[in-house]
Amino acid sequence: MYIDTHTHLYSDTFDDDRTEIVQKAIDSGVELMLLPNIDVDTIDAMHSLVEQFPNNCRAMMGLHPGNVKEDWEDQLQKMKELLFNHPENYLAVGEIGMDLYWDKTFVEEQKKAFAIQVEWAKELKLPIVTHARDAFQEIYKILDELNDDNLRGVFHCFTGTEEDVKRIDGFGNFLLGIGGVLTFKNSGLDEVIKNVSLDKIILETDSPYLPPVPYRGKRNESSYLLHVAEKMADVYGVQLSMIEEATTNNAKKMFNL
Repeated sequence: MYIDTHTHLYSDTFDDDRTEIVQKAIDSGVELMLLPNIDVDTIDAMHSLVEQFPNNCRAMMGLHPGNVKEDWEDQLQKMKELLFNHPENYLAVGEIGMDLYWDKTFVEEQKKAFAIQVEWAKELKLPIVTHARDAFQEIYKILDELNDDNLRGVFHCFTGTEEDVKRIDGFGNFLLGIGGVLTFKNSGLDEVIKNVSLDKIILETDSPYLPPVPYRGKRNESSYLLHVAEKMADVYGVQLSMIEEATTNNAKKMFNL
């Protein structure tokens, strides 16, 4: 069994064929799909998908850094009520973090929103799922201040350097989420992760974004996780079954599955 630890299958991109796409993933061996939230507008769609596939889809709760705008405090208040009133409904606090690639207008608000949500996760003893785009140093600074025995989580869509691997390892209880970028010819990610212990790795698609080779330019989906796994088996020089077993066990442990 494979676990897609990060997929936005509730996205309106899948409105015409969502049921078929989820079933296709299950049939391909990706039997569990973890759904990170984006903002208050995506909550209902995410919950609906979990209700439709209660054995295959599980939800997270958080405010994506790209959606931290003027109303960020109102959004967080609604999310906090859901999380703290029904913690059993959520596997993690995510997708949270910082993104300084697209827009730096709300940098300070992103920092505050991230720190607040990290504190929620620690209080509820849930992992965080961290989005870090052009913002590794800012995130490290916040995590340095908040790190303790209750802090654990994932650096989602990891595309950092060997130095970043060491820095993240220093926090003690974090995994690297590896997706389609690993299959890109000139990403260099294969060289970065080949010396990372397999017990630090989980697989993800981030669908509908970042599809692996040979689907670049198309809509990503959870069944394409197998292409990431196959590339990872090549990078580590091991049987595909070893990648499947290791990454699935890592995800089960991190998310208490």
